[in-house]
Amino acid sequence: MHEHYRHSSRLFALWHAGGALLLLGMALWLYLMGEYQRIPLPAALSLLMVVATLLSATREEHSRLAAYLALICGYLLIAVELPRQSGLPALWVGLPPVLTLLLLPLAPAMLLNLALTPVWLALLGNGQLDGQMLLGYLSLVAVAALVPWEQARQHALLRATDPRDAECAATGRETLHELLESEVERAALLGQPLGVLLMHLPQLDMAGEQFGQGARQALLDTLCQAVSSRSRDHDILGREGPADFWLVMPDTSESGALLVQHRLQQALEQITLMDTGPMELRLRLCRPRAGEAWPHFEQRLEASSQSLAAG
Repeated sequence: MHEHYRHSSRLFALWHAGGALLLLGMALWLYLMGEYQRIPLPAALSLLMVVATLLSATREEHSRLAAYLALICGYLLIAVELPRQSGLPALWVGLPPVLTLLLLPLAPAMLLNLALTPVWLALLGNGQLDGQMLLGYLSLVAVAALVPWEQARQHALLRATDPRDAECAATGRETLHELLESEVERAALLGQPLGVLLMHLPQLDMAGEQFGQGARQALLDTLCQAVSSRSRDHDILGREGPADFWLVMPDTSESGALLVQHRLQQALEQITLMDTGPMELRLRLCRPRAGEAWPHFEQRLEASSQSLAAG
C-alpha cells in the first residue's frame, strides 16, 4: 500500500508539473500573439501548479491540498476562457467535469459537477442555458463517472480478496488464523514442533499521532524487513492487530524459535529511526501443548498477545 502511494504521488506530481508547463506555454503563446492583457492569469496559475507539484511529491497529507490547488487553477482558467470560445463549445464545457473526476474522489466530484452545471453552461451561453448543451453536459458527467466507479469497485474487490495486510507486507488477520490453524493440525498429525513468536510495537500509535503516517509506515516497513531477513521462506508473518504481529514458524524446535527471537530482538535494538528513535519491540514465544486443540491454542495466543500489548 505504501509503495502504491509513492507510485501514485510521483504520477500526480508529474501531472501537476505538466500542468504548470502547459500554463507557462500558454502565457508564452499569448505573449507572442501580442495579447498581453491575458498573460497574468496563466502566469500566476503556473506558480500555483508548481506549488501543487511540490505538495504532491512530499507527504501524503498534502496530496488532497495539491488536488484542490490544481482544481482551482483549472476552474479559474476555464471560467475566464470559456466565454471567449465560439467554436467547439462541447469540448470546452466537457473540461470541468473531466478535470473534477480526475482530481477528486467520485462522490464529491459528482456533487461538485452537478452543483456547477448552471455556472459552466451560463458562461458558455452568455448567461443563457441551452437545453441541448445541458443534456450533453449531464451525459458526459454520467459517462465519465463510470471509469472511477469501476476502478473503486475493482479496488474494493482486491482489498476483500487480498491475503496481505493493507499497510505492510504481513499477512492479514483472517488469512493468518486460517494458515495457523492448518499448521497446527499439520504439526499434530506429523508430530512436528511449531512455534509462534508474538510481537508488539508499542511505538506505532504514538508515531502516527505525533509524527504522521510516514513515521508509522517506517516502523511497519522496518519490522517486516527485519523479520523477513531473519526467518525462513516458509515462515508466516501475520498482523494480528494494529500493533501486534505473529510469526508462525513450522517445524521449528524451541531452541530454534528462541534463536530467531534473540536475533530479531538484537537486530531491532540496533535500529534508530529518524522520528521515533530506537525501535522498541516486545516479544514472547508460544508453542502448542501436547493434545491442545486449535480453538484453545488460538484463545491462548490472543490472550498472550493482549497481555504483551498491555506490558
